[in-house]
Amino acid sequence: MTPSPQQNANGGPFEPKIIGFLCNWCSYAGADKAGGAQIAYPPNVNVVRVMCSGRVDPQFVLQAYQKGADGVLILACHAGDCHYKEGNCRAIQRHRLLLRYLGQFGIEEQRCRLDFVSAGEGEKFVKVVTETVDTLRALGPLVSKTGTSLVQP
Repeated sequence: MTPSPQQNANGGPFEPKIIGFLCNWCSYAGADKAGGAQIAYPPNVNVVRVMCSGRVDPQFVLQAYQKGADGVLILACHAGDCHYKEGNCRAIQRHRLLLRYLGQFGIEEQRCRLDFVSAGEGEKFVKVVTETVDTLRALGPLVSKTGTSLVQP
């Protein structure tokens, strides 16, 4: 029996796997603030701390999908707050190109989100993660245009 889009392979409810690339200086600190304040949020995000969101190579995102992620979250500093001057601007440009590229693989734009969270915005971090999880739950597991999983054995 093949599971429905809203079920996992064991027949239980689908829970998306998300890889989150978080800027060390702002977004990671925002996540830490949420944790320190004990604000509950979905445990679906596996965090990868990067020194700057501008250093998130599109190959990292593609590899995340290839290894089984249902979505990717890139969290950057707000405009003008980048410790590396314009890394967040580079992240915006790369994200735009990445969305076009992912579309060629049949991957919906909603599966790759770019947002901005500062060190003091623990509540915003929780909101962004919760919204992303809810969006991916609605979309269901990531499958290719042919209906097969993108995960390579």
